[in-house]
Amino acid sequence: MGRAVSSVLPTERLYVLSLGCKQGNSHAHWHVAPLPPGVPYEKQQFRALMYEEDGYLVAPPEDTQLLATRIASGIDAGRRASEHA
Repeated sequence: MGRAVSSVLPTERLYVLSLGCKQGNSHAHWHVAPLPPGVPYEKQQFRALMYEEDGYLVAPPEDTQLLATRIASGIDAGRRASEHA
């Protein structure tokens, strides 16, 4: 997933988190968050994931659908490449 995301979005660094607990949401889920190039150091790492403070990108549904399609294609390409390796 991380390689697919990085192949379709400009990514200086990729953050991957696993979140979830028995007391809260009783399941684990993964966040794959690309850090775009040029983000100042003081806004990187954990700060880059704190949408409550810095906001987050709001995109029209057609843009998010296109991004999802591109990421899915990247996953498929990676799967095919690993099968032929």
